[in-house]
Amino acid sequence: MSASVFLISTLFNLYLMVVLLRLWLQLVRADFYNPLSQFVVKATHPIVAPLRRIIPSMGSFDTATFVLALLVAAAKLITLSLVFGSGAFNPLAIVILALADVVKEFLSLVFWVLILRAILSWVSQGQSPIEYVLHQLTEPFLAPIRRIIPPLGGLDLSVLVAIIALQFIQLLLQDTFGLY
Repeated sequence: MSASVFLISTLFNLYLMVVLLRLWLQLVRADFYNPLSQFVVKATHPIVAPLRRIIPSMGSFDTATFVLALLVAAAKLITLSLVFGSGAFNPLAIVILALADVVKEFLSLVFWVLILRAILSWVSQGQSPIEYVLHQLTEPFLAPIRRIIPPLGGLDLSVLVAIIALQFIQLLLQDTFGLY
């Protein structure tokens, strides 16, 4: 049973991360022609395009993509509930748990993007298109930290501070809401 739960959760979480990455790329106005951006758009466009006809954007916030993220999280919860044999569904509970799952996955996505950016900064020469998009994604988080804690002797601690802050927020959500 746990192997099937792992597989179902992993598949839904991976697609949820791609959907959230699309939303994040749009919010920071990342390079659309980057290979990573193109992959994300192509992986989500078949579902986002019809939703956009129904659900309008709110300013620069793509509401249709956010609704897709909620739908993916809700589908994961319903699928897991069906696997465990619980047939009763409370729509309000599913919406609240789906929203909590979206927040949890977004925090995980930010964590992994920060880790990937840190690793690439050690080995890359700054010419990678993936590194450029990771820079565009993480700079809104890291720039305010750098204003408070400037690089010390050429060592940028902003990624470390951001990761510690993310872990703190995740633990705070876990203690407050019992999400994880």
